[in-house]
Amino acid sequence: MKDQIRMKIKKEKSASTPVSGKSRISFPLKYFGLLCIGLCIGILIGVLFLPAAGVQRTSIIPSSAGFVNNPDLKPASSFEGGQRYSAGPYNVIVVSGSYYEMGRQYGNLMKPELNAMYQILINEDEQKGYSVDELRNFSDGPITLLPARMKEIIQGMADTSGLTYDDVAIVYYGSFFHDSLPASQPTGCSFLATSSNYTKDGSMIVSRNFDLNDADSVFDPYYVLVVYRPDDGSNSVATLSPAGMRPETLMNSKGLIIADDNGMASGGVDVRGNRPDYISDFFPFMLDCSSMREIDDDIQGARPNSAIIVNAAGPDVAYSYEETAVRPSGALSPLVRRSDSDGLLVATNHFVDPSWGNITSQSQYSTTYLTNSIERYNNLVNQANQNKGTIDVNTTMAIRDVMIDNGGATVSHADFGGLPYSTVL
Repeated sequence: MKDQIRMKIKKEKSASTPVSGKSRISFPLKYFGLLCIGLCIGILIGVLFLPAAGVQRTSIIPSSAGFVNNPDLKPASSFEGGQRYSAGPYNVIVVSGSYYEMGRQYGNLMKPELNAMYQILINEDEQKGYSVDELRNFSDGPITLLPARMKEIIQGMADTSGLTYDDVAIVYYGSFFHDSLPASQPTGCSFLATSSNYTKDGSMIVSRNFDLNDADSVFDPYYVLVVYRPDDGSNSVATLSPAGMRPETLMNSKGLIIADDNGMASGGVDVRGNRPDYISDFFPFMLDCSSMREIDDDIQGARPNSAIIVNAAGPDVAYSYEETAVRPSGALSPLVRRSDSDGLLVATNHFVDPSWGNITSQSQYSTTYLTNSIERYNNLVNQANQNKGTIDVNTTMAIRDVMIDNGGATVSHADFGGLPYSTVL
């Protein structure tokens, strides 16, 4: 039954000016002092929608001294050196030490949320006809292929959260349990990187939308920004995901970011169960890579278990890798698109490199899904061109606030092939 699992590539979401009376909080990680001082890359991540109408969007920008002096982050609790902060209704945790110790801190600081996530997944999948033992069986295969450092984090979380190791594994892979059982569902997202002639000062600014099936809104209250500060000399890493879930948006202390888009519309729905979960490689990539050359080598050397678009950016350049589980005859590596000479790179959910030929016309998802991806892609290119030479962090947030009906890439209850999707991040 493990072959039934479809590895979900998370959908990016961004909100517009109050969507249905809601706003969002943004974390411009360009200024993430806990990672390093003077990062050259700006990351904009819209963190959910505020539940109360009339609440204004705010920017949380930690100083180079860390969170201590930032009025937007309120200390909430601590455990064994780990810290939990509140940012309005959302959580930020900072963990440090060995990987096991960081897992222990995470498990204790997010114990209520981890247990709530577990119960949501168990209850919903039981309603679909799957038992807890079946879910554990599903997660057992991919979890055994995780790098040792990640297994240590999971063990630490289990030891302090009140959940077992197998329970934490269910939460870690909860996204595809929720979306892929009993059948695979398409996902959406978009990535925008501007630099050089597009930005006001030439610096790199990256933003990302996470578009999810409306059914995934059950996880909205549990998103957490986690900062890992390992003591083994590896890079510090920031991740954003629902508590305990496999993250798909990550940044490290060297100013590198990695995020994925679902590529199945162009690359097919084949999933290779004998390969490690590719998205789980993002965390060790961020721990180990200190330059775009290094991350380029790692990404090109890896073999994905499903069709995917991997986007990576550093202070000077951005890359988008279009890859399938089964490479075309003669292809030795993914097709890579780089920021153009003026400093623009856009990716959504279809392959753009012309070398693919007419592959995008052979989508195994509905025509509506593919058309939506192309529309969001074209809209982002148009918005970037309209603002060329003036783009900064605020301009990028404004671009991400434009709904698809108004020429943007943000969606609210939009039709992605017969299912309603909305921008969450």
